[in-house]
Amino acid sequence: MTGPYAAYILSAYGFSALAIIGLALWIGLDSRAQKRALADLEARGIRRRSARADQTAPSSR
Repeated sequence: MTGPYAAYILSAYGFSALAIIGLALWIGLDSRAQKRALADLEARGIRRRSARADQTAPSSR
């Protein structure tokens, strides 16, 4: 790709690729952190409200 706008176009593609890779890394790292936080809460005995409501609700059958 040569021409008067080649540097602009290639830099735009490069910046976009870096931004997408950065976002993918950020999502992956955040997912791992959230899983660790959830595992820590569950290890301490803190459960989700939906799980607690299902266990304590009386049966209507």
